Amino acid sequence: MEDCIFCKIVKGEIPSKRIYEDDQILVFMNINPSTNGHLLVIPKEHSITFLDTSNEIITHSLDIVREKIYPLLKERLHCSGLTIAQNNELGQEIKHYHIHLTPRYEDDGLDISYDKEKIIDLDTIYEKLTK
Repeated sequence: MEDCIFCKIVKGEIPSKRIYEDDQILVFMNINPSTNGHLLVIPKEHSITFLDTSNEIITHSLDIVREKIYPLLKERLHCSGLTIAQNNELGQEIKHYHIHLTPRYEDDGLDISYDKEKIIDLDTIYEKLTK
């Protein structure tokens, strides 16, 4: 896609700090990191959401995270854990499928919170999902 910032990064039109690359995906540093080592995993072929990204790309991306990237983060940055997140539509700032890899550290202060007042009771949600 012509105006997609991630497609431009894939093509080398916009510089990035690349950590891993193969014929299907690119892993690079997030320029607005939540923690040290916050990375983005993107397919080289443009897709927008989880639903229009091939199973092959999704599986390959997670295999690379498990086999190469997470071990690299643990070894080199000594993180204590990893948050893997992926937004679709709402919350998706850049309309190109991507996975956030956020290394977690003891006392990193990263807070993924929610407004408990907006949460409907579990029974109501269960009924909506199963009836």
